[in-house]
Amino acid sequence: MTAAAAMPNPILTAPILPTILRLSTPNMMAMVAGAAVAIAETAYVGLLGTPALAGMALVFPMIMLMQMMSAGAMGGGVSSAISRAIGAGDIDRARSLAFHTVLISLGGGIGVGAIFLTLGPSIYRLLGGQGASLGQALIYSNVVFAGALAIWLCNLLASVLRGMGNMSVPSSGLLAVAALQIVVGGGLGLGLGPLPRLGMVGVGLGQVVAYGLGAALFFWYLRSGRARFVLPLAGVRLNWSHAADILRVGMVACLSSFQSVLTVLILTRLVARFGDEALAGYGIGSRLEFLLIPITFAIGVSLVPMVGMAIGANNAARARRAAWTGGALAFLITGSVGLVGWLHPEGWARLFTSDPAVIAATRSYLVWAGPAFGFYGLGLCLYFAAQGAGRLVGPVLAGSLRLVVIAFGGWWLVASDHPAWTMFALVGAAMVAYGIGTVVAIRVTPWGRRA
Repeated sequence: MTAAAAMPNPILTAPILPTILRLSTPNMMAMVAGAAVAIAETAYVGLLGTPALAGMALVFPMIMLMQMMSAGAMGGGVSSAISRAIGAGDIDRARSLAFHTVLISLGGGIGVGAIFLTLGPSIYRLLGGQGASLGQALIYSNVVFAGALAIWLCNLLASVLRGMGNMSVPSSGLLAVAALQIVVGGGLGLGLGPLPRLGMVGVGLGQVVAYGLGAALFFWYLRSGRARFVLPLAGVRLNWSHAADILRVGMVACLSSFQSVLTVLILTRLVARFGDEALAGYGIGSRLEFLLIPITFAIGVSLVPMVGMAIGANNAARARRAAWTGGALAFLITGSVGLVGWLHPEGWARLFTSDPAVIAATRSYLVWAGPAFGFYGLGLCLYFAAQGAGRLVGPVLAGSLRLVVIAFGGWWLVASDHPAWTMFALVGAAMVAYGIGTVVAIRVTPWGRRA
């Protein structure tokens, strides 16, 4: 046991709201950096030409799905299991869970990489890729997914640290990863300075190199004795129950990641039926909606160790107070964002376009969907709290409810020739259903330490 492990644990004793704010702040910085990477990559890939930009658009949802699976879903399972073990005072179990995390990251990275290296052409053709754009997509995809192991290791080792209640080191590390990805990807992609111009190969290498160095940083830190315990490399027996403790939460959470991506794809396809102006307006309005994700992720990730350690310490009452406090905070912040969009939709739209028809579509989206943003933030934040408790089925079913409302309600609206505003109202209704459904799931699901 390290000196850090013997110290009192303020996550189990400190006031809840200040603790959430303290843990959330570093996460917010890392999420903002991740958003900056997406903007920067889009900018310099655009300089490589339209086929490269179109190819990147084909691959981006698949990379985001991998990030959601490794960082949010399986990573949440890792943080949940380790935090519950620490809360119970079982450091040996926490060390074993960290060891099994490395094995799971090996399986996830190699498995996902193999899928896209073999099935990538079929997947991108199914998404509409063809000609030069398909060729650029495959170049980018093959480089990134050949290095998928680096991404999984980086994200899951960061989740080990978060499970210990350490948010500053993973957030600082991921901030450095983001900066390095911009520099290396842009430099190699465009051939800046003495670097060769590798095009999409260079852009993909930027991501792989950055996450590889991030994984090395987290591995060094976990082996250095500075963390709550040292990551073991030997002397730990394979234990299926320990791996299952992670996978039980992580695999269910992966279903949620698939649902989220599928919901966006279905909604985009349905809105496109109303014309280019409606689709462009939805795209601009949803950019404001996307601001909810880093806010909610930052708060939600801080709840995973708070809830998990409280459950491990047999203090379910504190775990629930943390969940409701974090959920209320997310509701207030994301609801305020939606309120701003509802009050000033044209101001937001004019940041991106001067087309009156697109501005009108954006106004319609934010007027009908904006008031529901708070419910989406509430549901997503409580989803993370449920990860900490290891009781995730209810929130995932609430996500299924949102998907069903969008898919079947949207199909009926399109088939009945309803105007575009009804689709945007449906989006808001689905967010409300998701938020309320998650609240109900948390309230009716018993939280406590498993035998």
